Amino acid sequence: MGGCHICESVKLMPGRLKIRMRRQYHNSLFSAVVVYLSGTMKKNRKFTSHAEMVFYFLKGSKLYFMAAVIFAACLSLLDLINPKIIGFAVDSLLSDKPSALPAVVNGWIDRIGGMAMLKENLWIVALVIVVVALLTALCRFSFRTLNAKGAETFVQTMRNELFEHIMHLPFKWHSENRTGDIIQRCTSDVEQIKMFVSEQLTSLFRVVVLIVLSVVFMLNISVKLTIVSAVFIPLIIGYSFYFHKKIGGQFRIVDEEEGKLSSIAQENLTGVRVVRAFGRESYERSRFEKQNHFYTNMWIRLMQLMAAFWSVGDLFSYGQVIAVMIYGVVLCVSGEITAGDYIAFVQYNNMIRWPIRMLGRVISNLSKAGISIERLMYIMNSEMEEDSENALTPDLHQDITFDHVSYTYDNGTHEILRDISFTVRAGSTVGILGGTGSGKSTLMYLLDKLYELPEGSGRILIGDTDLRDIRSSWLRQNIGMVLQEPYLFSRSLYENIRIADREKTMADVKAAARIASLEEAIDHFKEGYETFVGERGVTLSGGQKQRTAIAQMLIRKPPIMIFDDSLSAVDAETDAKIRAALKENVSESTVILIGHRITTLMNADQILVMDKGKIKERGTHDELLKQNGIYRKIYDLQMQQSEEGTV
Repeated sequence: MGGCHICESVKLMPGRLKIRMRRQYHNSLFSAVVVYLSGTMKKNRKFTSHAEMVFYFLKGSKLYFMAAVIFAACLSLLDLINPKIIGFAVDSLLSDKPSALPAVVNGWIDRIGGMAMLKENLWIVALVIVVVALLTALCRFSFRTLNAKGAETFVQTMRNELFEHIMHLPFKWHSENRTGDIIQRCTSDVEQIKMFVSEQLTSLFRVVVLIVLSVVFMLNISVKLTIVSAVFIPLIIGYSFYFHKKIGGQFRIVDEEEGKLSSIAQENLTGVRVVRAFGRESYERSRFEKQNHFYTNMWIRLMQLMAAFWSVGDLFSYGQVIAVMIYGVVLCVSGEITAGDYIAFVQYNNMIRWPIRMLGRVISNLSKAGISIERLMYIMNSEMEEDSENALTPDLHQDITFDHVSYTYDNGTHEILRDISFTVRAGSTVGILGGTGSGKSTLMYLLDKLYELPEGSGRILIGDTDLRDIRSSWLRQNIGMVLQEPYLFSRSLYENIRIADREKTMADVKAAARIASLEEAIDHFKEGYETFVGERGVTLSGGQKQRTAIAQMLIRKPPIMIFDDSLSAVDAETDAKIRAALKENVSESTVILIGHRITTLMNADQILVMDKGKIKERGTHDELLKQNGIYRKIYDLQMQQSEEGTV
């Protein structure tokens, strides 16, 4: 697969972040999608607080939320008008008590005929109530519509930013983080933050306005009764803070366990053939059920906490209602308040009962949202790959030089390459032979900047240009890499082959397939090039997948081509045909062949034999045979096995 193969793969992925990112990063280099994007690299930025990151994600949706908050405030004000009108009707129209309405409103009443006219035309009062109700409905509709638009825009921005950031994270980051956990963060945690911002944070403004205005109206009716109602407010907020930390800690555990469960499911769905081939269904089912049981228990504990939280809230809320009703009746009987005032006060008290509960809910859910924000901050604050400002785009049809290169894994504890030096002449073919763990693939990952070569660990040069000074996107667009386990997408063979360059025609696709010895196999398929390839190429054989990946790379004819054991699944005859076709059609490109099979490497201009991170032997096929070293031993062993197989 060529450098731009991955870039185009990203463009074909669904926009939603519930994408099927797979775990087999090392095998398929699917994680290399992070580094094969076209264009310039993003700038790293660090978020130092939860609020800073949330405001960053709010770009594009702030106006929606601001408008929603305005309508929410209007809604709260309108909700408070009708109880006042009903209280006025009971006290001033059905009785002869003076109007308790504001002076401005009383002036309006006098202009239309005064109290006498209203008593004879109660339908006017009913009409005002209906108008207020219609305005309330309009404000509620506007609030919900704008809030929904803001919420979906907010989520879209979060997903896009997370996806883009993940695509720019280094290969090492993807190797260290479970795919299922990444997906869980980008789906469940995104939804949790969305719910908090859209359903609770925006409603918070309405709640505050409603509580403040209700208290003002309640104080105008009865200070004593307002004090009785207000006593319960600090109690409700206090117990909310008490549950805040408990719920947050438990939610963190639940979130992490859900990520582990997602990883197990994702790994088994991706590797279903391996699971069945080795008869591991029972083991994997037991493993999944064990994790699912643990996750379920953690979730039950969280629900128990939430149940306790809501039960205590109900206790205080209903206690507030009963206290107001009982004391209100006492004040009403004693004549301190009127019946209309009592009715209005009870309505106001009922209005603030849920908002006060809502404040408690915001406090408790703040802990859950905080955990989700922290988990997204981990992704957004992870260092992306960055090129220097003066990154170069040199011609890559030049010699490649490894100059005293060393490399270690696991923070310097595992040395994989030790003082490697060699030169690959432009347009030549180099073979690299070595056992598992010898470091041969690491060389190519360093060449493609999938692994960063630390300062002081040698240099890799293309021509006279240090690899560190070359723009990453340019480098990868000009290096084609085919792996032993290539990644194919769920679309037709035609689309898979031209995925590296969407401008290529069917003629170009057929030419690449012919060089890769894939054309004959495609001719046997009923639908030819339109044959649908299952997920990860599951409908193709191993050799067909490798040849498709080779065709993907050849369609671009990059100046540097790397075959990392990518002919292992084809037979010797097809191997020879592919190498002959490559020599004839891509003679200007530098070819690096990595493999275990001598016959694949024997015609290379230079062969390197690696063992334990060092180059033990180098030379042509004939020269290495004469050395009677590792290469000769492997050659004799493979030739003997070949003869025995023939017999």
